[in-house]
Amino acid sequence: MQKKSSLKPSIVPLGDRVLVKPFTEEELRRTAEKKSKLNLILPDSMTKEKSAQGRVVRVRVGMIVDGKRIPPPVKPGEVVVFSRYSYDEVELSGEEYYLIKEENILAVIR
Repeated sequence: MQKKSSLKPSIVPLGDRVLVKPFTEEELRRTAEKKSKLNLILPDSMTKEKSAQGRVVRVRVGMIVDGKRIPPPVKPGEVVVFSRYSYDEVELSGEEYYLIKEENILAVIR
């Protein structure tokens, strides 16, 4: 008899992909209000379309190229800007996430 796992399902990105939790419209508005703190100016169109910013949730352990492990360029918790429409949407437990190729992450906001 097999025991049922008590682990919650999770998404583990493969290859050169990064799992990102996109900001909601409300979070984008709050970020715009704090623009002086983050030095960001968000156009109105940005809050009306799908988010192109989010927080990194999970990354791969590093790809191996020519026998060497290449560390991922971002870490969990970092806020990133990525190319619009360059991601795959995934849903887990009612939450929306994006799987994004590393090459489509444009910047880290610090």
